[in-house]
Amino acid sequence: MWRAISVLLIGSIPALAGLKHLTLNQALQILDKKNMEIKVSKFEETMKKYDELVVEGKNWGSLTVSLQALRSNDAGNVFGFKLQSREADFEDFGFSDFLACMGANPPAYCQDVLHRQPEDLNYPKARNHFLTKLTYQVPLYTGGKLTEYKKITEKMYQMSKLDTRKLRDEKIFQVKKAFYNITLVNRYIYNLNKIRHNMEKLKRTIWEMKKEGYTKKTDVLEVEARLAKVDSMLNQARLNRSLALQFLSFLIDTDVDSIRQVNLSVHAPRVSKSDIERMSLDIQKAKMGLEVARHAIQTEKANFLPMVGAFGEYGSADDHLWNDFGKKDFYTVGMQVKMNLFNGGSDKAKLEKARVRHMKVATQVALAKKGIALQVKKLQTSIRSLEYDLKSERKQLELAKQVYKTYETKYKEGLASITDVLIKQSIELQVLLEYLQVANKHSEKVFELEKILDWGGRS
Repeated sequence: MWRAISVLLIGSIPALAGLKHLTLNQALQILDKKNMEIKVSKFEETMKKYDELVVEGKNWGSLTVSLQALRSNDAGNVFGFKLQSREADFEDFGFSDFLACMGANPPAYCQDVLHRQPEDLNYPKARNHFLTKLTYQVPLYTGGKLTEYKKITEKMYQMSKLDTRKLRDEKIFQVKKAFYNITLVNRYIYNLNKIRHNMEKLKRTIWEMKKEGYTKKTDVLEVEARLAKVDSMLNQARLNRSLALQFLSFLIDTDVDSIRQVNLSVHAPRVSKSDIERMSLDIQKAKMGLEVARHAIQTEKANFLPMVGAFGEYGSADDHLWNDFGKKDFYTVGMQVKMNLFNGGSDKAKLEKARVRHMKVATQVALAKKGIALQVKKLQTSIRSLEYDLKSERKQLELAKQVYKTYETKYKEGLASITDVLIKQSIELQVLLEYLQVANKHSEKVFELEKILDWGGRS
């Protein structure tokens, strides 16, 4: 039994393992398919499309069928039921009382027959009534209101697609940043391991020299203390890598154990001012918002124009369901013209409000163009500055490594103390950290620029 359980557990381990050596392109493909936020945004996009179809459907009118099943002994209702069923006769009008006055022995009420209240008319028997109607209503002219509403919902749908693209750009930015951060941490771990390896060699050298009486015991203790510090830094770096992998797993909704490292040389896209206006999703969305505001003015203008509609109705009624439908059918056709002449100036106020909103959005579009251009300019300046810093940090790192090697050799020759060697090794670590921090800032600015320009949405 335990052997069977062990086999099952071992067999389930590969299924629980995450992706290994995941490439950036693979991650981006998985992102499009599995990221939850992108899925939600696409659902919102689909809902906006249905809003557009709802408005478009209004142009075709509505066709409804209704069935009423009634029973009443109300005099007005019963007479109306019979009349609608084409079954009314003279008896329903009380002619039986009138004809009685024509006989040989007329009743006493015949002396004032015109004031006689007919029993058949006023106190009819209860009657069933089944009314089936097919009704079609269609707008013929709405002053352009439906046309403008359709244009507005179409633009809203297009804006929702831009929202999805913008969200996708943000997630691409985060995925690229995660890959770059993991690669940087791996580079950091690699360099720490090299430093640790060199320190282990130095430790062995010190032990050999101690045997010959050339070093002090404190030299060994100093190196061991420094090794413990490096081990602590390695442990922290591995934890940071694990956290970055978890965040990447969250972004693509897939477990990731390791990635294939990316090229750390990131180049910023070069764009002109016209490129910014053409590529920025925020500017595109602001322009669409301006079009929506323009269409809104037209919808308010429609309130000052007549509304024309037509309708047609076909049906049949009887005291039995669908009895003699064709024999007792009826139809009604007609049209209606309606125009608002006065409502206290409300429509005028709405129109002026729409015009002011249009001016407001036009100003926002101009502001968006200038704001995005300024943001891009600041990013480009930061990127160029960080590129110079990167070159400087590389040289500083090369120098720190060479100085450490020189002092390591001097120590072996008795020309420097172990403290001097460890100080130079600390400087090398510090310079390495500074280099990685600058590289991280540079990549972040480049990816942010790509995000603003919808670079991921065009790849």
